[in-house]
Amino acid sequence: MNNYLFLGAIVIGLTTSCSNSTKSNNTDKATSQTVAINDTFETTKNMITQKITPSIWVETTDAKAVADYYLSIFKDGKLKEHHKYQNPLEAGGGNFETAIIEIAGMEFSILAAGPFQKFNESVSFVINTKDQDETDYYWNALTTNGGQESSCGWCKDKYGLSWQVVPVEYFDLINNDDPKVREKAMKNTLQQNKIILSELK
Repeated sequence: MNNYLFLGAIVIGLTTSCSNSTKSNNTDKATSQTVAINDTFETTKNMITQKITPSIWVETTDAKAVADYYLSIFKDGKLKEHHKYQNPLEAGGGNFETAIIEIAGMEFSILAAGPFQKFNESVSFVINTKDQDETDYYWNALTTNGGQESSCGWCKDKYGLSWQVVPVEYFDLINNDDPKVREKAMKNTLQQNKIILSELK
């Protein structure tokens, strides 16, 4: 992707479980169904902790391996759920898995359903790092073991998901009141893969 597009971009399931109960008495049956619905609602309500959860479809059927990969990078993360499923024959059969992880205080849903959908740079996640050391850490962690470097702070991890690793001080530079500071930061960003603050000041 063109460096200017990268720079411009920097600047600018839920699984529902069903429960059925069979009772000889119609009243008992209706009551049982109501309880099942309420139980499902309570489970779902307790499971959801944020209004919008990014969902990523990876080209594998091992959601646990994907979860472990991201949790090895985001050290404060945790695995919240992991489920295995099998498609019915009318849907083509085959196995798939889902997982929910929490990294950096944010939930991600993982769908591991094989090579049917691919990532591209139209969707990426920004990691706002506190300093150069943290920038280096995430950049190295994401680009090694099958990842890929790109321009202007962009990279891809081993699954092809795009990330922008951006130190928060970077935004102070490109939005600085002094036009010389802004221009130097912008110009030098175009020469970089990983953002190196010392070269932008």
